[in-house]
Amino acid sequence: MDFNFSDEQQLLADTVQRFVRDNYSFEARRAILQGKGGWSRDMWQEIAGLGLTAINVPEEHGGLGNGPVETMLVMNALGEGLVVEPFLAAAVIAPVFLTRIGDKAAAEQLLPNIASGERIVILAHQEPQTRGEIDHVATRAEKSSGGYVLDGLKNVIIGGGAADELLISARTSGRTGDTDGISVFRVDPKAAGVTLKDYGTIDGLRAADIELKKVTVPASALVGAEGKAFAAIEAAYDHALSALCAEAVGIMKAVNATTLDYTKNRKQFGQPIAKFQVLQHRMADMFLHSEQAKSMSYLAAIKCVDPEAGERRRALSAAKVIVGQAGRFVGQQAVQLHGGMGMTEELMVSHYFKRLTAIELTLGDADFHTQQFIATGAN
Repeated sequence: MDFNFSDEQQLLADTVQRFVRDNYSFEARRAILQGKGGWSRDMWQEIAGLGLTAINVPEEHGGLGNGPVETMLVMNALGEGLVVEPFLAAAVIAPVFLTRIGDKAAAEQLLPNIASGERIVILAHQEPQTRGEIDHVATRAEKSSGGYVLDGLKNVIIGGGAADELLISARTSGRTGDTDGISVFRVDPKAAGVTLKDYGTIDGLRAADIELKKVTVPASALVGAEGKAFAAIEAAYDHALSALCAEAVGIMKAVNATTLDYTKNRKQFGQPIAKFQVLQHRMADMFLHSEQAKSMSYLAAIKCVDPEAGERRRALSAAKVIVGQAGRFVGQQAVQLHGGMGMTEELMVSHYFKRLTAIELTLGDADFHTQQFIATGAN
């Protein structure tokens, strides 16, 4: 299979890498984390200015009409810089969902503003005890005169606090765990009955718990057909799994480079520790794990739009497992090779390790996806 990128794709990768290198140093990232909200709206506008927020938006709505491979290249570069702005949630999950749900009015109203970076739209789907199961929806939406009333709890919604508008999944029929009966509604984060608790996560990102108590929305807030949102949500999260794998690969690349540089400069017994054969072997193993993860991230990018559901599910689950295991190995080895300094806030390697750990747990951990892989193979 040809893994060479087109000239346009390579230009995109080079542009984003240069942007991250020039604008997202360790000191700049620290300043953003310590600023208001823990992320930068100005930085988001610069990201949008490069056209990155338009990658997953169709051309007819002001986007670039690209796909998972271009998203992979962007996530590689953003991973190297540990960019904390909500790109995955706002520029991957939300536009893919809105494109797949087939609601012309919602697409025309939201996608152009998503593409330009003027509006951050977040899909709030995850709930307590979800553990990677995207059909687990307990939040309810009951019909009322002229609209719906929403009750439920969404938790650990990455970028939720940054949202100008929320897309809330809720069950209009069926039982928790059914794929049928899931609907999505446009909700103002400041609407009556919405309580949003924003907080920082261990990896430097921001997440929110969103409680809905008798939240009334008009019938026009429904996105797509009632009870038929699962397929679009699944498509959005399949893209997100691929993007997460790509981000982890970018982080591992940076970890390997940082560790190699450190071992070349750290001296013991009068010589750089990079000359010790046992440490060379460990760094070689780190590189091999990273290369295997890169290959699996390519597979995930190719297969995340495969129309054959079983093939798609197996490829994505396999990629998530291999990338997660590789990230854990590379992160642990890097911390050990840096000695006690590897766990301090002053070194970037500790922040890389935290993000790799969070990625391994996001959208289903290795155990969950191993079971998914087994289950799809049995069908």
